[in-house]
Amino acid sequence: MHVSDRLKQERHRLSLSQEELARLCGVSKRAQASYESGERSPRAEYLEAAAGAGVDVHFVLTGQVLSGQVSAGSASTGAASSGASRAAVETPEGVREAGIHYLSGDRASSGADLHPNGTLPVPMYDIEAAAGAGRIFDAERIEATFYLPAALFEADGVDPAQVVGVTARGDSMGDTIRDREQVLVNRAQRTPDGVFLLRMDDELRLKRVQRVAGGAWILISDNPAYERELIKPDDLASVEIIGQCWRKVGRVF
Repeated sequence: MHVSDRLKQERHRLSLSQEELARLCGVSKRAQASYESGERSPRAEYLEAAAGAGVDVHFVLTGQVLSGQVSAGSASTGAASSGASRAAVETPEGVREAGIHYLSGDRASSGADLHPNGTLPVPMYDIEAAAGAGRIFDAERIEATFYLPAALFEADGVDPAQVVGVTARGDSMGDTIRDREQVLVNRAQRTPDGVFLLRMDDELRLKRVQRVAGGAWILISDNPAYERELIKPDDLASVEIIGQCWRKVGRVF
């Protein structure tokens, strides 16, 4: 089942017509129909408004229902799953589907206004990470805001203020993190091993980091077409681990 199918299910659960949901989300009926047919992908602004209208955006994006929430997915099966089975879907080596929040420097805050439907606003900043050649860490401008269930952060004990949302560019991480997928990076986790967002010479890279004997690191691309990189102990100061890749949302078209 695709995002388009789950969006349609959610609209039916809320007993709304395409025209009614479109109006609540600030789009035309034609746009709503294109989202439900899979012809177009909904933008962040639409998903934000949809969450405010009662749509379970987490279910729409991932197909998973968090504990304590009811969605078209759980309604259609007649029963709610346990908290464990409703957690976000695992992808290779612990990078999971889901969510986004980033406030840097003196703007960082551990608090966020809880929406009446149990979600938290999560700003996506205009920062692009290269999963290949690398891109500069550009100005931190908010690009979009997602609304994600507070339980998503609570389940993993993650502070939303410690999570940065970035957009991957390139194919070096293969199917683990694809080109244009949005990735959530937990800045509180900076100790290898795992998949991490790195800053190297003013470039951002998404790489699997593995510690080896002698204190060196190996940077691994999950795409076998890319060679591994050895970072010797004397060169570790040139590599900054920003945080561990926690979850991913999907591609941005």
